Amino acid sequence: MQESTTTPVVTPTPAKPKAKTRRKKQVLWAVVALAVLLIAGFGVWQKSPTNLGKGDNMKAAGVYARWDAGDVVVLVRHAERCDRSSNPCLGPADGITRLGSDTAAELGKAFMTMGMSNADVFSSPLTRTAQTSLYMFGKASAEQDWLVNCETSMLQDVIAHKTPHRNLVLVTHSGCISKFEHQLGFKHAATSEYSSALFVSVGTDGKPNVLGIVNVQDWPSVLNKKP
Repeated sequence: MQESTTTPVVTPTPAKPKAKTRRKKQVLWAVVALAVLLIAGFGVWQKSPTNLGKGDNMKAAGVYARWDAGDVVVLVRHAERCDRSSNPCLGPADGITRLGSDTAAELGKAFMTMGMSNADVFSSPLTRTAQTSLYMFGKASAEQDWLVNCETSMLQDVIAHKTPHRNLVLVTHSGCISKFEHQLGFKHAATSEYSSALFVSVGTDGKPNVLGIVNVQDWPSVLNKKP
């Protein structure tokens, strides 16, 4: 009896659906596009004002020329707080430390080197700001309540108190400086350091332009490069 043979049936492997492959490609391209946008955004988005203490940023920003023209506002954060430091206090607990007073004195020398004959000085009425201003310039400055109560109108108050062709130095608080930066588009700026100075140009048109910031430790290098 002859044995019958059966030809095995081979089931072909189904091809991947074209729609599924197309979706994967679309997702991949979307991820690539998002990555490109994020990289570009990080390159364009400036988190904090320019550090004027680095390189020739002070000159490049035109700070000296604008200062000579009387078109600059400087927001100075007070020196080291006594109630948030283990360093010896200068006096009252709501004031600054002895180290802070020394720092303020050195900061004042830097501003005197810049030239203070064409500048007005205002400070917040709180002890730490009044003391900082006193040690900076050797005399009490005019106290302004809006330099501590700055929740809503910090930018407007700065512009309102800027006299054309006269520089304005404001000794204030980190919160007020942050409010000011936020109103000018620096919504993610780092909190200002003790005794830091934020330079802003304000021309006769009243429009402010942030030039950058100088931290206290950078003043020696900045002044060494002054024209």
